[in-house]
Amino acid sequence: MIKRIFDIVASGGALVVLSPLLLLLTLWIRLDSPGSALFRQRRIGIGQKEFRVLKFRTMFERDPDSIDQYKEGVITTSEDPRITRSGRFLRKTSLDELPQLWNIFRGDMSIVGPRPIIPEQLEAVPSEFMTRFDVRPGLTGLAQVRGRRSLAWLDQLAADAEYVRDQGFLYDIKLMLLTVYVVLTGKGIYGEEGQNWRDYRDEMRAKQRQTEKG
Repeated sequence: MIKRIFDIVASGGALVVLSPLLLLLTLWIRLDSPGSALFRQRRIGIGQKEFRVLKFRTMFERDPDSIDQYKEGVITTSEDPRITRSGRFLRKTSLDELPQLWNIFRGDMSIVGPRPIIPEQLEAVPSEFMTRFDVRPGLTGLAQVRGRRSLAWLDQLAADAEYVRDQGFLYDIKLMLLTVYVVLTGKGIYGEEGQNWRDYRDEMRAKQRQTEKG
């Protein structure tokens, strides 16, 4: 209950205080490239319940539901042609995540918790890490302060499970302070080839086929 009250007060206050910045970023994104300033995407939250996460759009506009996530390439550099000019800055500063304050205020998310995954990733979550769905997903979390997208998929999940096991209000405060440092240093913004969930899913499927043949 304390965590939820803190989320409501903090996210609501931040939305009010940051409203001029949110408006300016919205205008910049709209002027920089055609399309909506917001990007809405299906994500899996607490209890594996689906919701729509909000982000500032950092890539040239595409219909989120038309993207084949199994074939989508990993973004490993800010020079990726899919990223807009404004998007490079938003990703570098993590300002693209600010609209999720509304998700937090609504109760879809929390300030601290495992990052919400897309539905396609659910297949690549081993049973021992399913505890990540016992709590609301977060704007930041243990995996984010340990390396964000530069972490291997299983390392991300392990950090999520560790957070659920050790969670507490003071622990959340500590992770929020560490997040400030991570954002300022810009570490882990982009992923690395060979460490993503798609590779792990393919490996799992290959092992399953071998087991069935054997």
